[in-house]
Amino acid sequence: MAISGGAQFERIQKIASDLFATRGYRAVGVAEIGEAVGLGRGALYYHISSKEDLLFSIVVRYIEDLVTSGQDSIDSEPDPSKRIYLLSRKLMSTIFANLSEVTVCFREAECLTGKRYKVVSDLHQAYQDIWTYTFREGEKKGIFRPLPAVAIKGILGMYFYSFLWLKPIGKSSSREIADIFAEMALSAAKYSNGR
Repeated sequence: MAISGGAQFERIQKIASDLFATRGYRAVGVAEIGEAVGLGRGALYYHISSKEDLLFSIVVRYIEDLVTSGQDSIDSEPDPSKRIYLLSRKLMSTIFANLSEVTVCFREAECLTGKRYKVVSDLHQAYQDIWTYTFREGEKKGIFRPLPAVAIKGILGMYFYSFLWLKPIGKSSSREIADIFAEMALSAAKYSNGR
């Protein structure tokens, strides 16, 4: 599972992300990636180990970043309600700034196999756990009502599937959408009687 670095690898990753997001991982061949980046097969394989490793590098990068920033928000913000806003803003700004890559991250991760799939699956679970921990912490503090696990999955789905309709050059900024989503999440979590 080699992950290379450097400007050329970043360029390959960006172009491959656009192809995978537009056409789907399975529909894009290595030759097509090479043609899109202007490299022959040998030159392309100098920068990537395999098409699947390229997919892994795209997927793991953004989910790792979300997990790290989520952990940081737990450490830095003791108020679960305020933390929901932090998590929401980071997630939406990541989706806005990297729409193709995040589309690949959320839609094509199931194409990974073996250890690669496990790493990404564990990262997705770690990210969901950060949100679950925040809601459960709010419960313990008497701020939030108990939410079933499926409700938390539904809240996260609202964010994750925004790649289907999101237009980064649209009327609303990532922060505006993030705050609307955070208010919806908090509306689901807070007691209806104002407790």
